[in-house]
Amino acid sequence: MSTIQAYVRKTAPRGRDTERVGPFLATYSPGTPHPMLNYAIPDDGARPTPAEIAALTEAYRRRDLLPRVEYFTDVAPDLEKLLVDAGYGLERRVPLMTCSPAERVDKPAPAGIRLRAPESGEDFRRMRAAQNTAFGEPPEISDEEVEQLKTSSGRHLLAEADGVVVGGGVALDIVDGTTEVAGIAVLEPYRGRGIAAALTARLTREAHEAGAHTAFLTPGDLGIGNVYARVGYRPAGECVHLSPA
Repeated sequence: MSTIQAYVRKTAPRGRDTERVGPFLATYSPGTPHPMLNYAIPDDGARPTPAEIAALTEAYRRRDLLPRVEYFTDVAPDLEKLLVDAGYGLERRVPLMTCSPAERVDKPAPAGIRLRAPESGEDFRRMRAAQNTAFGEPPEISDEEVEQLKTSSGRHLLAEADGVVVGGGVALDIVDGTTEVAGIAVLEPYRGRGIAAALTARLTREAHEAGAHTAFLTPGDLGIGNVYARVGYRPAGECVHLSPA
């Protein structure tokens, strides 16, 4: 678990501003207040003082951002209570799932669905719009975000049905043999066909073939967790997101 938390600590700062606040690495994404793109990561074994938690809260508020902390509970078992005592509340608790090459189960794309890497800015725009829509977010994608996606590292994969992009996902950079699979999303009319499982399996296989010995993800709910389990992911811990109540 410490290895996976170290992976997040190394990769989350890419493209973001950062600063140290007590036992936290605070990350800020320029140009967006989205809470999932602005959060702090604790050190292993973190036991911040009330003053350090207050300083972290202020660091985000002076940037007009929601103060948030995301981490795997096993690496800092005392932290959640300290944050709650300081006025933070639990946003969500989600499982951490991992998959090794030996555990992976390949799943082909269902009939009528094509999986491929984005090949143009328009591909990235349509893929991200589909992902946003699937997650209940606005589908509009700025030219700046398209450019960031085109130059980003990691392995992007989209799902296409009769020329319509219906979903996508990404396997992020491999660091010390570990990678995160994220953003798996499928438009509601196309769910239940095995597209999410096929996206996850393909991205995981490509990451393993590129040298990753551990792929991990954090499913948002039990339903999608069951999809990931079908392609070889197994529970390995939990991740919590906390912000001021």
